[in-house]
Amino acid sequence: MAIPEFLADLRAVVGPRMLWLSAVVAVVLDDDGRVLLVQRVDDGCWAPPGGILDPGEQPADGAVRECLEETGVVAVPERLLTITVSPEITYPNGDLTQYLEVVFRCRPTGGEVRLDEDETLAVGWYALDALPPMGEKELAWIHRAVAGHTEAAFQWNGALLP
Repeated sequence: MAIPEFLADLRAVVGPRMLWLSAVVAVVLDDDGRVLLVQRVDDGCWAPPGGILDPGEQPADGAVRECLEETGVVAVPERLLTITVSPEITYPNGDLTQYLEVVFRCRPTGGEVRLDEDETLAVGWYALDALPPMGEKELAWIHRAVAGHTEAAFQWNGALLP
């Protein structure tokens, strides 16, 4: 799976040391109540489409771009679902990363589902009662998207309280 050019340039300077990056996710729900999912090339896991923000890119724009790149589906963000921090990730090459994860509920507006062989092994629409196996975090994003919450979710550990 190719990494963005700006990240390759940064890694050339900092090596495998911890990088703090911003990532976006598009939980796309169609009119039939299905969710758009991809099976990722890097780890084989199922998830909503998403990826790393480009420098200066607005998060909602990045979610739309990632969805189109990975699935061929054009989507429009409807609302912010969550803002959280991923656990530290060590990639097989030793690179360390942690992500600020910005997740949007989106609706499809066009395009055709297609496989992006660079980043996805499979892509498709899935009924909520027939989802492929995926992580708890990804399932929570989907459940929040369909639950009808209008406020964004975030975690606060009470830091800086007297």
